[in-house]
Amino acid sequence: MNQDLTLAFSLLRPFPIFGDEDLRENTQLTEEKHGTVARVYIVCEQDKIMEQDFQVSIVERNPPNEVKVIAGADHMPMLSKPQELFSYLQQIADNYY
Repeated sequence: MNQDLTLAFSLLRPFPIFGDEDLRENTQLTEEKHGTVARVYIVCEQDKIMEQDFQVSIVERNPPNEVKVIAGADHMPMLSKPQELFSYLQQIADNYY
């Protein structure tokens, strides 16, 4: 377990990959680009990298089919709230696929 955690932290990036402008310009989801794939956005309430207002702006610019919130989850819900994340992923799979 300790080795897994060490590996996970070694793979983290200390800065955002894209700036807000890059995301705005390069992530316009359209019927032509992505077809009719159902999309669900999972908001991580305690994310310090993509704060909640930024996550809300992503949702507003490209509305998904559904938005789910994981209370208390940080930027990596697979480490901070794995049970809640996988529960949501199972619900999403059941509902859309």
